[in-house]
Amino acid sequence: MSRIGKRPISIPNKVTIGIEGSHISVKGPKGELSRVLPAAVTVEQSGETLLVLRRDESRSSRQLHGLSRTLVANMVEGVSQGFQTRLEIQGVGYRAQVQGRNLNLNVGYSHPVQISPPEGIQLAVEGNTNVIVSGFDKELVGNIKAKVFVMSVKWLDAKLARQARSKNEAYSQRIKTKSASSHPRQSQRLSRTSAISSFSLTSAYLCPSH
Repeated sequence: MSRIGKRPISIPNKVTIGIEGSHISVKGPKGELSRVLPAAVTVEQSGETLLVLRRDESRSSRQLHGLSRTLVANMVEGVSQGFQTRLEIQGVGYRAQVQGRNLNLNVGYSHPVQISPPEGIQLAVEGNTNVIVSGFDKELVGNIKAKVFVMSVKWLDAKLARQARSKNEAYSQRIKTKSASSHPRQSQRLSRTSAISSFSLTSAYLCPSH
């Protein structure tokens, strides 16, 4: 049995659970969430505890057991306590500000980048560079944070990609040289090529063109 899937889920106060087949709804002080779970698992409520069970021992059921339990647990925690994550943007002249419900980012583009959060997501800014994303849906909170992150480091990713490409090219060249030197014939071919290059350079130096 899955070590995660077999863990019971405690139901906090002021949280109500609705189960109709594969459809589960959770309502609490922060909001209401609902989800259709895979047919391979079932949810049972026993008092103030939820249990996520799998219908059989097939491979697909075992794979979905722990995932389904985590999704239900996140729903319960989200409507009761909510989720919050922080993101710090760093860069010369970088800053963020909230206008209404939207987040405006000045992150090196020729124009401010505006991010409009969906319902249930709140955005806040501390000190012009610390972005706070909060809400009762953990997936939405993570998606908005990822969107802010991508907008903030897009140019940096391109720069790092160029650096990585140049480093990989240099590394590949060293590998080719090393493999060639390890083979006798290739080593002789390389030394012959080097000698010809040296002779050409010497000849060009001793006999300059008029």
